[in-house]
Amino acid sequence: MPPITGAQLVLDQILDDGALGAVRRSFAKITVSRMMPSAWVRLERDEALAQAGDLDASYASGAAVGILHGVPVGLKDMFDCRGRVAGWGSTIRRHETPASRDATIVSRLECAGAVIIGALHMAEFAMSPTGRNDQLGHGSNPFDPQRVSGGSSSGAGMAVAAREVPLAIGSDTGGSVRLPAALCGVTGLKPTQFRVSVAGAMPLSPSLDCIGPLALSADLCGRALVAMVGADPFDPSCVDLPLYAGGWLGRKASDFTVVVPRLAVGDMLSNEMFESLARLRGLLSEAGMRFLEIELPDLGLYGDLASVLLAVESAAVHRRNLLNQPEVFGRQVRRRLFRGMLINGLDYHESHRLRSRLLRRFLRETLAGADALLLPTTPAGAPLIKDTIGDDHIKLEKDFSRLSYWTRGINYLGLPALSLPVGIDSNGLPLGAQFVGWPFDEERLLAIGHIVQSLSEWHLYAPLPKN
Repeated sequence: MPPITGAQLVLDQILDDGALGAVRRSFAKITVSRMMPSAWVRLERDEALAQAGDLDASYASGAAVGILHGVPVGLKDMFDCRGRVAGWGSTIRRHETPASRDATIVSRLECAGAVIIGALHMAEFAMSPTGRNDQLGHGSNPFDPQRVSGGSSSGAGMAVAAREVPLAIGSDTGGSVRLPAALCGVTGLKPTQFRVSVAGAMPLSPSLDCIGPLALSADLCGRALVAMVGADPFDPSCVDLPLYAGGWLGRKASDFTVVVPRLAVGDMLSNEMFESLARLRGLLSEAGMRFLEIELPDLGLYGDLASVLLAVESAAVHRRNLLNQPEVFGRQVRRRLFRGMLINGLDYHESHRLRSRLLRRFLRETLAGADALLLPTTPAGAPLIKDTIGDDHIKLEKDFSRLSYWTRGINYLGLPALSLPVGIDSNGLPLGAQFVGWPFDEERLLAIGHIVQSLSEWHLYAPLPKN
């Protein structure tokens, strides 16, 4: 008998109890939540309950069941929903005209049977790796409210970790899916860039933007990706490359070879993170997975080049408001955007020109002969919120850069990466590791993730935060 998967457990319970029961449980958990601020900025209670009721009636009549049938889902507040205004983590958009159509990923999730229950907290304009938001309140960690949630998909990490929803959708421009997944102890998938349509999503840096799921298991992340991928006439950059549900199941650890860089404890890697990676490697080696040691690729260079692209393109996106009403931006965001306006055009051009060359070198020298690269997702567990705010902006920016050191360069290369919970530090905070894969080969990453979650004490789900 094949092993029961994380998504299967969620879907089996929904089929047993009904989509309406699943959605009601989500709203009940949100009602009693102690997270401040809430992971949610808007709830669609009436619409979600009506949709869940329709799904139950359809299932009772024998209709086909979608791969996300009845799964309650939260959306980072940056996706268009017809008749609503996406806030983008700011108060500036409150008087915008409501969207006339759904973002492509919203309509695709609903076609797969998912029930969208509301919009989630996010960093202001998706511009903080910690979940910082000077207008709406900083995202807080369900394991310790004094700690950051990670960002910019802060509410997504918070809501999934607190079991308010089993699945949430965020975006990843420099690590914004993987960082909150790692710091909140859930699974997060950054797909290959251009595999998921960005039509109807807030732009930040079109050269780097990527939409991805956070969920209770790799399997559920995979099902969400299946629902979202495919060509889209509203986004010409989106590739026509479908993915088939369950293609990542049934694989053995011995089917895979993973490269690991020679790492040392230091500023970018805590001792506890180092030990968690070693334990993970030992667990998978015992199961038959092969590991090859390599020199650490130049993630610092890739990250610096990504930062140039992000700075220039985000400044261009917000140029009008930045020049006409700069006071509407939080201080940190305003500083970052103005800095983007000062970058030399030649540097921006060079960052683009080097991208394909460095990607080819990475594939040839780092991933050659292997299925994936194993890296930390963050240097350590979640920092204290009080240590991520203040007036010393030079220090804060160095700290932000450190937090996203392991993720930012992967966006520059455009590669897929899957972050998994792999341990708990001495403060009781989750630690996450990521597997980085070949372009458009999310299936192998999901297979490795499913194997990890089938073997480890983090079986299928991360541990529950303390109430």
